[in-house]
Amino acid sequence: MAIIDTEATLHEAHRDNHTHRDVNGGWLRPAVFGAMDGLVSNLALLTGVAGGSVGHQTIVITGLAGLAAGAFSMAAGEYTSVASQRELVLAELDVERRELRKHPQAEEEELAALYTARGVEPGLAREVARQLSKDPERALEIHAREELGIDPADLPSPLVAAVSSFGSFALGALLPVLPFLLGATVLWPAVLLALAGLFGCGAVVARVTARSWWYSGLRQLALGGAAAGVTYALGSLFGTALG
Repeated sequence: MAIIDTEATLHEAHRDNHTHRDVNGGWLRPAVFGAMDGLVSNLALLTGVAGGSVGHQTIVITGLAGLAAGAFSMAAGEYTSVASQRELVLAELDVERRELRKHPQAEEEELAALYTARGVEPGLAREVARQLSKDPERALEIHAREELGIDPADLPSPLVAAVSSFGSFALGALLPVLPFLLGATVLWPAVLLALAGLFGCGAVVARVTARSWWYSGLRQLALGGAAAGVTYALGSLFGTALG
């Protein structure tokens, strides 16, 4: 009895500690990309304009316009790309569904051959394929995973991707503009806040990746700082040339 209790406890502990994060939900990539893009693009836009020695009002209008245009563009792009990918997957699933309906025996043999190639004993592979093929929807799910590498029940949502992208871009793009909205008349508070935001975003992303927080944060800080420095130099150059 003690052995059974110990095994049950170990099984329960393994189940509690062996969980995985959602890697196919369709929100993480657009959210991360949107926030980073919003921060970098609007920071670069503002530093480029400020480098041209324009007035405070022009900087604020430019920043807000960049926020709105970028957020809508990102949302539309994410929705279209994810919707197109989803439609392609659904079309391939329809092809597989027709094959299962027209040639069930051939599809069953194909599944058995796949398991055999992975090291399963041929007789057992045929029996597993036979049992899995009894339910057409289950068979479709198995074939989709094995042949296409997708889960039909866990396709990314275009709406989730669009909303995630829109919100994260708007939030990221707001940081460089915020000091000017609060009355700042010089560039450095916006630059400091945006760079801090870039480092923070990179550190947060490290929570769901294998990278250390400081490496991810410094990487985003360096990329954003480089973009801002280049556009500021270009703005200064063009401002001088046009002046």
